[in-house]
Amino acid sequence: MSVFGNIIRSRFVKQCFASIAPRWVVLFIDLFLVFVACFFTFYIVKTDNLSSIYLGVHSYISTAVVMLSFATMSCITMSHSSIIRYTGVEDAYRLFKMTLLSGFTIFIITTACLLLDYTLMSYIEIIEVCIFSFTFILLERLSIKSLYHHATHEKTSRKRVIILGSAINSVVLANALMNEIDGGYEPVALLSIKATRTGDKINGLPIIPFDPDKISDIFAQYNSHTLIFLATQMEIMKKGFADYFLEAGIEILLLNQVEEFDGNKEKRDVSSYVYNIKIEDLLGREPIQTKNPLIKKMIEHRVIMVTGAAGSIGSEIVRQVAQLNAAAIVLLDQAETPMHNMQLELEKKYPKINIHLFIADIQNKDRLQQAFELYRPNYVFHAAAYKHVPMMENNPTEAILTNVGGTKNIADLAMEYDVEKFVMISTDKAVNPTNIMGCSKRIAEIYVQSLYYNMRYKNPDKCSAFITTRFGNVLGSNGSVVPLFKEQIAQGGPITVTHRDIIRYFMTIPEACNLVLEAGSMGQGGEIFIFDMGDPVKIYDLAKRMIRLAGLTPGVDIEIVETGLRPGEKLYEELLNDKEKTIATYHKKIMIAEVRKYQYDNVVAALTPMLDMARQGNTMEMVKCMKELVPEFKSRNSVFEILDHDTNPPKGN
Repeated sequence: MSVFGNIIRSRFVKQCFASIAPRWVVLFIDLFLVFVACFFTFYIVKTDNLSSIYLGVHSYISTAVVMLSFATMSCITMSHSSIIRYTGVEDAYRLFKMTLLSGFTIFIITTACLLLDYTLMSYIEIIEVCIFSFTFILLERLSIKSLYHHATHEKTSRKRVIILGSAINSVVLANALMNEIDGGYEPVALLSIKATRTGDKINGLPIIPFDPDKISDIFAQYNSHTLIFLATQMEIMKKGFADYFLEAGIEILLLNQVEEFDGNKEKRDVSSYVYNIKIEDLLGREPIQTKNPLIKKMIEHRVIMVTGAAGSIGSEIVRQVAQLNAAAIVLLDQAETPMHNMQLELEKKYPKINIHLFIADIQNKDRLQQAFELYRPNYVFHAAAYKHVPMMENNPTEAILTNVGGTKNIADLAMEYDVEKFVMISTDKAVNPTNIMGCSKRIAEIYVQSLYYNMRYKNPDKCSAFITTRFGNVLGSNGSVVPLFKEQIAQGGPITVTHRDIIRYFMTIPEACNLVLEAGSMGQGGEIFIFDMGDPVKIYDLAKRMIRLAGLTPGVDIEIVETGLRPGEKLYEELLNDKEKTIATYHKKIMIAEVRKYQYDNVVAALTPMLDMARQGNTMEMVKCMKELVPEFKSRNSVFEILDHDTNPPKGN
């Protein structure tokens, strides 16, 4: 037996199985087996006295009719198009359908011949030839599949895995993994959430009922430490199901493209689509999908300016805009090296797009005016801002000069140069702000909105549309907690969280930027767009999940240390002020906030001394101006809390 195993596992045999036979060859083999079935029916099996009439010309004519019928139906049903070594339930069904249609065709021809007083073949023999044909072809394919499996599998070198689920997609996945040449995974069982009994099998794989208290025992029984699941099962994994496996020390792998491996398509290396699940995959929220054709219509053949273009949000906006065939994209940022990196990336991926790099600080209005004068943008996406809460709490004047003063500069120039739409990126920290950064973004919102309504009142026929988007924390962005935790885990810990109960909303960078573009196409001017961010994520639980995803144990391999809330930080973020209401849009998860509107003249009157104080470094007076303009701004864990209680705060810094 070992000699036979060595022969079928030889390099030559493997190469034979690795090649895919042309469809005409498969069809020829099928028809040959149909001919054999005719031989059995007409010459071997004697069903009645009528069989003797086929020992001559009649048998040749009958065989020709049968083979022609099978050839025709095979081409119609494409039963010969499947790759034989991957034969499965769907292929067997297609083969059965082809046989049934062929039998029906032969029946019609035979009946027509009887009406013409010509006996072609009996109805019993039609059934026999169809049964023999189906059996011979199916056995041939299953035999080749079995030989292929033995010829290409080296089970000892494969990782033993359990597949989640026992539905058709899970079975297809298991089948595809088993049939790979030099594949990396060996399915040993199917873990079913719905099954209640043991002993059942599919394609030889046992179906195991899921028991949360016996996860470790189940995987130990099958000598496996790995679970593979499908993207279609992601929703249940997000809702805490993954934690059962993580807590048991089971590796979780994800296959994202099971549709690539059905019986109708050329097979690919399934293992290449299997990857370690990331924390981003397990965040308990449904991604917001927007497929608005107006976005492409808005961007195509237009000049787009993106401020903060080298940042995490700005750079993704640039990438998405580049895919929409913009006439030109103006990248505006003061970060020299990241801008250079963006240039190299864009030149490689989008060589036909006209890219302009413009180094500028948005506090410098004269420099900004040069950009507007030179490029005359149709749309401006304003992502440039300081976003780090503790950093801005310690450097509050820069938050105002950039987030407020810089936004004012860009917005004023957008109005002056007749920009069609100005889309500003804000933050959930602007709602009921407890820190300098959040309040600075709220003031920027106030200015942009008041500027729009003031200009619309003065000149409704010629007014740029100013739009704001608010969203929460962005995964993978500069300063995000996820990259920090990854770095801390790589260093052996500890992971630092500011408070055990702190929660945050999360979204991915592409999703956030897609929303920004959606707002640009949807907004008419003056709106502040917010949207359903899903369920908030507890940062402490996020840290534990990330430790387990790294194959480590929280509290044993990696400690989690609470460091205390940072200046200006609060336990939870909000997307909407308590006094604000929302208006629905055509997208069920995107809403418009009904916020308090400010008079433009009053806003300018408040900003002038505020910006003057910021330039002079008079921090306390500057923050006092901020609190007067945004009365809901209540400092927390900050030196500026005194301004919320003391009617005579100290002067100066």
